[in-house]
Amino acid sequence: MNQIKQVHAQIILQGLTNQSLTLGKLIAFCAVNHAGNLEYAQLVFDQLKEPNKFMYNSLIRGYSNSDNNQVKAVLLYREMVNMGHSPNEFTLPFVLKACAFQSMYWVAVLVHGHGIKLGIGSQVCVQNGLINVYVVRGLLLNARKVFDGISDRTLVSWNSMIGGYSKMGCFKEAFLLFKEMRELGLELDGFSLVSLLSVCSQNRELNLGRFVHLYMEVTGVQIDLIVMNALLDMYAKCGDLGSAQIVFERIPNKNVVSWTTMVSAYAKHRFVEYAREIFDMMPVKNVVSWNSMISCYVREGCCKEAFDLFHEMCETRVVPDEATLVCVLSACSQVGDLVMGEKVHNYVRTNDIIPSVTLRNALIDMYAKCGSLGIAMDIFNEMPERNLVSWNVVIGALALHGHGLRAVELFEEMQAGRNRIWPDEFTFMGLLSACSHSGLVDEGRYYFERMETFFGVSHEIEHYACMVDLFGRWGLVEEAVRLIGGMPMKPDVVVWGALLGACRIHANVEIGKLILKQLLELEPNSSGLYVLLSNLFCESHRWEDVKNIRKLMNDSGIIKCRAISFIEIEGRVYEFMVDEKGHETSSNIYTMLDQLTDQLRSAFRASRKPAFEIKVIGELIDVNSQMELHQGVIAAGDHEASSSNNKANKNFQETKESSESPTSFRKRSRKGVPVRSPSK
Repeated sequence: MNQIKQVHAQIILQGLTNQSLTLGKLIAFCAVNHAGNLEYAQLVFDQLKEPNKFMYNSLIRGYSNSDNNQVKAVLLYREMVNMGHSPNEFTLPFVLKACAFQSMYWVAVLVHGHGIKLGIGSQVCVQNGLINVYVVRGLLLNARKVFDGISDRTLVSWNSMIGGYSKMGCFKEAFLLFKEMRELGLELDGFSLVSLLSVCSQNRELNLGRFVHLYMEVTGVQIDLIVMNALLDMYAKCGDLGSAQIVFERIPNKNVVSWTTMVSAYAKHRFVEYAREIFDMMPVKNVVSWNSMISCYVREGCCKEAFDLFHEMCETRVVPDEATLVCVLSACSQVGDLVMGEKVHNYVRTNDIIPSVTLRNALIDMYAKCGSLGIAMDIFNEMPERNLVSWNVVIGALALHGHGLRAVELFEEMQAGRNRIWPDEFTFMGLLSACSHSGLVDEGRYYFERMETFFGVSHEIEHYACMVDLFGRWGLVEEAVRLIGGMPMKPDVVVWGALLGACRIHANVEIGKLILKQLLELEPNSSGLYVLLSNLFCESHRWEDVKNIRKLMNDSGIIKCRAISFIEIEGRVYEFMVDEKGHETSSNIYTMLDQLTDQLRSAFRASRKPAFEIKVIGELIDVNSQMELHQGVIAAGDHEASSSNNKANKNFQETKESSESPTSFRKRSRKGVPVRSPSK
């Protein structure tokens, strides 16, 4: 541009400003050439008293190809007509392109009508532009009508129509056009191949994708990096990882898209180690690459690794986007890491990020599952816009914390007013769960009946499980049995488990024994079922049955799953199990634990008075504080809690197989808050 400006200066000095041809070429270079400057072209244009048609066309073309100022092309077109210049075949295609980018459908129709009036509307370049407008608007029938009316189609015509079908996922129509092109002896270019491979990826049409690959190999058509990446993406999304790896290895100059596609492919199919291996080999990583690996860890429940990778990402100064933050918040929800969740929320606020509905929904879910229901409700109440997921998340949050009546009120509120939102199956899962946890039997029965009759939402097996849980929790075991008998589908282990949990709560051994066979047929190797039955018999003092259950477990080689606990101290999450020996300070921890045990036993031998018990417990807390201060890790005791609540403590969560939950067979940790080290 410096040289162009020098040329422009010489034009002014030599008094050539009235030379339309010279200035026209100057404007054209600045507006169209990739090394030009569209703003400078506009400045030169504005100095002219009577710009000609060529100058208008050059500027219109430049603005139609710009990133964010296509409207200017339409305004110039109107100015051009008002100045008495008649548009030609070099004007209308770029005006139509600008209309397509800005979704100005009716303006495009007027432009096309103007072209017909001028006698150029039937020219192939104008019709190609009109096809593009219809494709962008999703009006494929109109686009096909224009396409069929073109007597002399160019490769652009075919590519526009195939690209339209690809965009809408219409693989049959796209490949019929591909077949027609081959019959006419037309060769496909890179645009055609990318469109065909893309539609195969969308519809998981592996065989058609292989056919396109074969066509590329047989015809020897010129293939660039974009086509190779599209081929790699097709194999990856269709699940053929072997072929994807071969294509990946054949790409000579891999870019970040190639590497990220391969990482995402392995991550999607749960090959975490392979995904991480390729991720570590990447010469350049963008935010999409980091997101692929972080989401893979979160999806597989490896939240500690997800957090570590997120910290590493921040250290490399890659700016996380909204997808990154949503993934990290999901990990916080899984392990109950409120501290990390608050850091993410603070990052959003301090960087003046305007959170989308999706990000706000993730924040609500995180705060609710980390125990801060009040903050979750504040975020929900302050949302300027809510979608169905927003309501589902907040209803589920209220259910999680036992606020059934408030959940019912919100359910009614979401259907009121002008912005009413129709519930789906997930809404009713949260609503019925809220009724179950709060003992709202009549309300649960009412909404369960209205699901199909009024809302048109079919009863799924999850909804039946919620109702069985509701009836069972509150003593209506026989009604729960009748509901299971009337189910249109075969009950699964969750439904039977809910009923068995109810039998345990209400000591109904007879029904418990009746459903034993059903459960063992569905999951014969589930240790949780055996533990649930054993506890049921134990609490009913059926010691012989307890003995038989344990013998059956031993004979079948079934081992009760060990507990895994998580505890966060000073921003770091520790994971430990019963009899854990892997921690670097395990010996010191167990030494301190033995001392505590001896002290507790000695104290209770000396006196069993309640006042003294309180004193001993107080001393125990003091010793616990000292242990954490010197060792950095403490273990918290656990007891059974309902896993259907799935509550996460602020800084402590323990997952353990349980016999209490009616809908799953896990044990969660005691809602204790770990003792923190005194601030220095």
